[in-house]
Amino acid sequence: MPAPSILFVCLGNICRSPLAEGIYRHLTAGTSEKPVIASAGIGNWHVGNPPDRRSIKVAATNGIDISRQRARQVQPQDFDRFDLVVAMDRSNLARLQSLRPQNATASLHLFAELAFGTQEDVPDPYYGEIEDFERVYSMLFSGCSAVVSKFE
Repeated sequence: MPAPSILFVCLGNICRSPLAEGIYRHLTAGTSEKPVIASAGIGNWHVGNPPDRRSIKVAATNGIDISRQRARQVQPQDFDRFDLVVAMDRSNLARLQSLRPQNATASLHLFAELAFGTQEDVPDPYYGEIEDFERVYSMLFSGCSAVVSKFE
């Protein structure tokens, strides 16, 4: 089965979704098919900005460079450009469902549901400490690994 194109979405596109994009890109780097992988935010507060410095640091500690990513907001065309649009939490998923054009082709998923079959939210570490970012990284790495294995 060919790897699907995937868009990871969180609130501002500076913490969770850039990490998920970087991890998924890293995990699929050695595959023959290069899926389209991106991330975006529900809001526009950080458009054009790099990921949160703590996300960059945690990714770098794990051998992944996300420093060149720039935040962007979800656009209507994303729902046709990507096969999967994956929300980091239920609030993001609800917002994506309301933004999704009626005839869009992308399927919407909660990250944990797609990865683990659970309804768990990926917690937003923005107001936390570096340890919160490390926990989110671990959850995203496990989840992205599970998603990659589904399409091998």
